[in-house]
Amino acid sequence: MSRRSNGLVGVWAEAQRQQQRQHEAQARYVRDQERQQRAYQRELARSHREQKAAYREQREAEARRRTADLDAQVAALQGLLTAGCRAPAFRASALTRVEQVEPFSPGQLAQPVRMPDQNDPRYQPQGGGWTAARRAQAQAEARAGFERDWQAAQAAEVQRQHQLATYRLQYQQWADNQLGEIRRHNAGIAEMAAGLRNGDPGTAVEYFSAALYASTSWPEGLPRQVSAAYDSGARQLVLNWELPRYDVVPEAKSVRYMINADQEKESPRPVTQRRALYRDVLAQCLLLVLRDLFAADEFGALESVALNGFVDDHDPVTGRRAPMFLGTVMAPRSAFAALHLEQVNAVDCLVEGLRGQLSSRPDQYAAVRPARVPEDVGNGVVTHGGDEDPDLYEMDPLAFEALVAELFRAMGMQAVTTQRSNDGGVDVDALDPAPIRGGKIVVQVKRYRNTVPPTAVRDLYGTVQDAGANKGVLVTTSGFGPGSHTFANGKPLELVAGSELVDLLHRHGLRGRLGTGERPVPAQRTAPDEETGTGADDHNVLGMYWSGSTALDVCALVCQGSRVLDDDHFVFFNNPRTPDGVVRSLTPVAPDRAAIQVSFDALPARADRLVVIAAVDPVTHPTADLSGFTDAGIRLLDSEWTPLDQLEVSDGRPGETALVLGSFRRRANGDWEFVTGGKGYRGGLEELIREYGIDVVE
Repeated sequence: MSRRSNGLVGVWAEAQRQQQRQHEAQARYVRDQERQQRAYQRELARSHREQKAAYREQREAEARRRTADLDAQVAALQGLLTAGCRAPAFRASALTRVEQVEPFSPGQLAQPVRMPDQNDPRYQPQGGGWTAARRAQAQAEARAGFERDWQAAQAAEVQRQHQLATYRLQYQQWADNQLGEIRRHNAGIAEMAAGLRNGDPGTAVEYFSAALYASTSWPEGLPRQVSAAYDSGARQLVLNWELPRYDVVPEAKSVRYMINADQEKESPRPVTQRRALYRDVLAQCLLLVLRDLFAADEFGALESVALNGFVDDHDPVTGRRAPMFLGTVMAPRSAFAALHLEQVNAVDCLVEGLRGQLSSRPDQYAAVRPARVPEDVGNGVVTHGGDEDPDLYEMDPLAFEALVAELFRAMGMQAVTTQRSNDGGVDVDALDPAPIRGGKIVVQVKRYRNTVPPTAVRDLYGTVQDAGANKGVLVTTSGFGPGSHTFANGKPLELVAGSELVDLLHRHGLRGRLGTGERPVPAQRTAPDEETGTGADDHNVLGMYWSGSTALDVCALVCQGSRVLDDDHFVFFNNPRTPDGVVRSLTPVAPDRAAIQVSFDALPARADRLVVIAAVDPVTHPTADLSGFTDAGIRLLDSEWTPLDQLEVSDGRPGETALVLGSFRRRANGDWEFVTGGKGYRGGLEELIREYGIDVVE
């Protein structure tokens, strides 16, 4: 007979089982932790190996890229002549412009002012009341409102017609000038062609120099410097052309990554290979110059070319920097025409085919003796100037135009002068061969001492449109006013002031100065008359006009940044002029409704901004806002009240009683440009001027 265990034994047995389970769970947990740690270590090691492999692959890829770049440089040098022969030839025909101008387009001025309609509900009696007297009063008020608005609209229409007639007259004058300039331009092109056919030395040198500078066959980085003369008797162009130096051929042949040293190592190119390639490059350059010259000769001006290639470097014999001739050739047209340049060996073609000379050791600057240099011709030698910078103010106008054309050529563009008489019209035609951003450029040259008027900038813009050019450039020895910069803003126009011109000349190896220094010499001004303010002959008048019958106060703030210089430089109805009289209020002349005189160049040196503002007159119209302030603008006038430019300003908005019309801002080169405003204020003139630092006494 079996015996049951008592309760204590069962409890003890269950406790043992629970303890065993805990030990097993703890063991499993420890084993899992160890397994996870081993997995983490394996993953960390794998990640480290992958990082090392990725780093190594990156360095090896960089080494391969550098090697590919070296191979590409060598391939470009080896194919220089072949690629150059496929480039388009220089042609003068593209410079001729179509005789048409932009049609007359008056814009909003063509739209008559809308006259008020008496049947409009606004002009019907409102709230007539029960009595006849009250109804009569309501009718009288409605009729008075209509008549007031009708008179305002009639006045605006008269003003519009006056402005339209003025604009039409200005357009006709502009159109006549443009057509005249186009015809003079085309006559200049025809004159240039005739000069080439007749063997004029100056025309030939200028034309063929432009052909070389404008060629798209030369890779970026190769030098383009020429000194040339033309022998009209022999119809021969004699020129010296700068060749690339020995370092144009890469010294390294390949690059590989050294794993143990963790660095890249260059493998040198064999000296014999590098020397042979350099000699071949020099021969290709000389042949390419001949190709560009003969291809550009559509007028039969060249019977032969005497070409000398030189390197501008330190002479290994004397240690002094000097031109060393490494190649020379005298190529007749007939002999050159028989060549198929894309298939020739450049060195053999130059030496054997054309009987030229090429240095046997050009890497050591072993020179050859030219048969003929430009100085042997005795006239018309074009160089980059003498030891002393010429004064641009005193330079002959034609020489100044030629210098600007030379500058554009030195910048890698095609450029020829087209004007043979005055400074009007297009003086230089240029072509930028760069893809996307390049294209045809028309250049106007102004050898002025005084500020260039905005009318010249507007005329250039019309020429750009008529010629279908990509850009217009106006180059001057003086500077530009705010009207010019405002008009040019956002248009394909570039304004080059005197100081910028001198800087560009020097950066591209050319010479020029402005008087005794590099900045334009400002014209002498007389001090303004204390009573009338008309003594200064170099001031502008800002004439403000707008539609609507609301009376406005137009004011000016002379500021440094966004803060007025002081309370005395706030010109308004209670302070009509600054202490020095440079800014003052004037009595307006129709069609203007307000006017301010300002001498920009006489403003204090610390002032960099002239802010023009308008505010509702709280006495005349205490409840009005600027919702009726429309069709507004600023007329920029000279000291004789002749219009120079028209500046647009923002319309007013309901609820606002003061508005920033715009600000004239001083540029880094001393010129001024206009920036349209538009910020409105509900608190009127007081809120506006507080923002500019003026304390308003309550």
